[in-house]
Amino acid sequence: MSPAAEYARYQSPLCSRYASKEMAELFSPARRFGTWRQLWLNLAIAEKQLGLNISDEAIEQMKGHLDLTAEEFDVAAAEEKKRRHDVMAHVHTFGLAAPAAAGIIHLGATSCYCTDNADLIFLREGCDIVIGKLVNVIDRLSKFALEHADLPTLGFTHYQPAQLTTVGKRVTLWLQELLWDLRNISRARNDIGFRGVKGTTGTQASFLTLFDGDHDKVEQLDRLVTESFGFDINYPVTGQTYSRKIDIDVMSPLASLGATAHKIATDIRLLANLKEMEEPFEKDQIGSSAMAYKRNPMRSERVCSLSRHLMALIQDALNTASVQWFERTLDDSAVRRVSIPEAFLTADIVLSTLLNVCEGLVVYPRVIARRVASELPFMATENIIMAVVQAGGDRQECHEQIRVLSHQAAAVVKHEGGENDLIDRIRNSPYFAPIHAQLDALLDPSTFVGRAPQQTRKFVNNDIQNALKPFAHYITQDKVELSV
Repeated sequence: MSPAAEYARYQSPLCSRYASKEMAELFSPARRFGTWRQLWLNLAIAEKQLGLNISDEAIEQMKGHLDLTAEEFDVAAAEEKKRRHDVMAHVHTFGLAAPAAAGIIHLGATSCYCTDNADLIFLREGCDIVIGKLVNVIDRLSKFALEHADLPTLGFTHYQPAQLTTVGKRVTLWLQELLWDLRNISRARNDIGFRGVKGTTGTQASFLTLFDGDHDKVEQLDRLVTESFGFDINYPVTGQTYSRKIDIDVMSPLASLGATAHKIATDIRLLANLKEMEEPFEKDQIGSSAMAYKRNPMRSERVCSLSRHLMALIQDALNTASVQWFERTLDDSAVRRVSIPEAFLTADIVLSTLLNVCEGLVVYPRVIARRVASELPFMATENIIMAVVQAGGDRQECHEQIRVLSHQAAAVVKHEGGENDLIDRIRNSPYFAPIHAQLDALLDPSTFVGRAPQQTRKFVNNDIQNALKPFAHYITQDKVELSV
């Protein structure tokens, strides 16, 4: 094979370009088929414990061959091509590696004992990886919010200038949605159960036969295998598969995370255009092949791009669950091989990229202050009117004076491209002479942010800290390095 042969086949960029090592490994063939072998081993151990004739040698040989060799992958692939059945191909391959167990591997089980239980293990472990990264995004952003809790900035509604807020308070809006995502993903993770040993249509008939009609032993077997994989929940009834609504329950909060990430990254992109905030930009990074001066927010753009994919994948789960006839149909299999790994890989990439962005966000206070100064005069007019009235003026007359001067200043901005000179006009107007000395205080941006600083600190120090306590073991100071 030529050195370039590996590049002659399509590779999913989710793995080849973006994904973390731990998430790519979780959905690898080695992990999948190794987990199948662990499932067969644990089943055999439990069956032996409950009295079936399974030798110690069989158990030991299975324990010694849980990880597949490269040669075994080749054997399994050839067998699957011949049999058109992946599970039986791996039963055969495992039997060659552990010949003393060949006759009892998969005893009483159906294919979904391997495939579905393995998927439930992967769903749970995938949630753990996602939760860990989400917790660190929240932790980093909460520190950023506190750092900028007092920095006044122009608020936007309809993407038009509105009342002032602070940079930190704006970040709490992102954080609140991320906290909800943490709650939802954690809830979905903790609700994941185990299919256990249920037989071909969920009736456990094959196991009832193995144990000569002993219902108690069948229930014990189901419990033993479930507990051996660390699950507290065992679905009491299933068809051949676990209900595909479980996939919906898990992928829905991942899709919702995608919506949150898209909103955050979009805000950062818009702020980058205003030159108020930027994502990290490395020393040798190139923003454009043609325009050398550009500093494009490529990380945030990547988050938006992949978040849209993440939000769309829930449709696969919804459609699949809706068409599962009776005890099961196989039209769920192929699409789940694609959509479930992609949902976790994409969520992993989105969070890794967000974490990288959060670690290096740059704020430009002077640019922010300049934009605030350009809009603040109009916002300050009500305060100016109140000050004039307190100094003995007439409210209606003052309102008219402000109206005229405001329109004149607006004309300068809109028609002449000049700066907002409303305050200069007020300073030069004899009518406003009684309050000229108060103007600087009346125009202090910090007096226009309401309780934004207090809200930010309380939210971070109370709500966020309390929410993160159960996940403190996930928090690290490790920096995320993006490969591209």
